[in-house]
Amino acid sequence: MRIPWQTEEGTPDLYDLDFKNENNDGKERVERSLLLEMYSNLCRDYPFVSIEDPFDQDDWTGWQELTALKCCQVVGDDLTVTNVTRIQRAAESEACNCLLLKVNQIGSVTESMDAVALAKVSGWGVMASHRSGDTEETFIADLAVGLSCGQIKSGAPCRSERLAKYNQLLRIEEELGEEAVYLGEKLLEGMDIV
Repeated sequence: MRIPWQTEEGTPDLYDLDFKNENNDGKERVERSLLLEMYSNLCRDYPFVSIEDPFDQDDWTGWQELTALKCCQVVGDDLTVTNVTRIQRAAESEACNCLLLKVNQIGSVTESMDAVALAKVSGWGVMASHRSGDTEETFIADLAVGLSCGQIKSGAPCRSERLAKYNQLLRIEEELGEEAVYLGEKLLEGMDIV
């Protein structure tokens, strides 16, 4: 959620839930605490597994408070930007528990591997992600398996560039045969999520 205003100190604490409405009257602005409560209620009432980018990229307090609830996997995309410096800060402050890995966000496969290694040492999950406007190239599926990410974000299989990744995962599973392991819920157990 983009926030067009911040407190005087520059720390985001208000969120506009109607920010896409060009006739926005500001009535849908909520404080961080209410947004946190909304996320908590959603996790309690529905079988949420992950929430990606729940707060502004500089709202470290909001991220920490949600992660502390241990109600779901809190995935850092804008917070971490596949950058080891930001991942280190997020790990030390317990601001999230999963990295959204975007190779072209950081710039190289080597830097991506460093980001994944740091996330795993921190006890996080890792979700390899495609990018908007992606092609039918299946590298991200190979990378997800090769780095033992355990999760991939490729979107609903309604378009060929997305389906290509899922088909590649099926081919990899077929090639691995009985050595292929799907962790399912066990993947989340190591992250101490209730």
